[in-house]
Amino acid sequence: MRGMKGAAMAARFWRGLVLEKKKREGAGQKSRAYIIDSENDVVWTWFFEQFKIAYGDRENMCIFSDRNESIIKSVSRVYPDVLHFACIWHLWNNVYKKFKKSHAKLNEIYFSMEKAYTQAEFDSLMEKVEKVDIRVKEYLELAGYEKWARLYAPVNRGWTMTSNIAESINAALVSARELPIYDFLEEVRKMFGRWNCSNHKEATQTYTTLGKKYQEMLTLNEAMSTCMTVVPSTEYLHMVNDGGKHYINKFLMPEEYCSNYYKPNSVVMTYNLPVYPLPDKNDWNIPAHVAEEVVLPPT
Repeated sequence: MRGMKGAAMAARFWRGLVLEKKKREGAGQKSRAYIIDSENDVVWTWFFEQFKIAYGDRENMCIFSDRNESIIKSVSRVYPDVLHFACIWHLWNNVYKKFKKSHAKLNEIYFSMEKAYTQAEFDSLMEKVEKVDIRVKEYLELAGYEKWARLYAPVNRGWTMTSNIAESINAALVSARELPIYDFLEEVRKMFGRWNCSNHKEATQTYTTLGKKYQEMLTLNEAMSTCMTVVPSTEYLHMVNDGGKHYINKFLMPEEYCSNYYKPNSVVMTYNLPVYPLPDKNDWNIPAHVAEEVVLPPT
């Protein structure tokens, strides 16, 4: 999953944008940023070209962002065979702005609908949307169910439904964006270094089957399952009755309920590469071809 986001940057002597790319690797995350002078078709195309050089084109890869037209165009040019999804949070904000009178009644319905796994559940929720405001249903249809609903996604989006990871980075860098560019980049490096070290330490000190967050979810689900009626069919196949709904389940061991990506060893590997600090400027060993580069100020 690749989340894309542009953040306004009001640096001293210069105004511009920070383009952020967040990459989810199981339960961990990696980030990369580029500073540019505006957000348009040319800039986003350049960004994705650089990203393609660094990351390539991988199987089952997908990109999600807000519905910025420049991002949509650039993805189709640089990654014509890669699916592009809409961030559900940004899509909901559009609904909020366009249909203010209906949003309070639709909030819970919308977020349940985009996470629905079955057609019956999705259709039932969409009927509720239609009863509240048919215009919202038409808007979501026009956006394309396959762009935001997990049920209709051609690839497995997992839990990644928004670009809010990038939004969190924006919030953490509000004050840093007022600094000159070099100082801003140093603040970014220090922040990611702290996060990387903290996440690595937490993973190495986790001794449960899954990472902390997902172990808590598994424990909660295990407690909730005690209220269900289970009728065995075979040693490994059971019928489960949950409040009148019937499910057919296969017996799984606790460690089989979640991908290996969410296990502590995988998280440790995600954050195994440290973010090294920079030495003092006087100790920098700058290659001649870099020192000779002429960097012009933005026009």
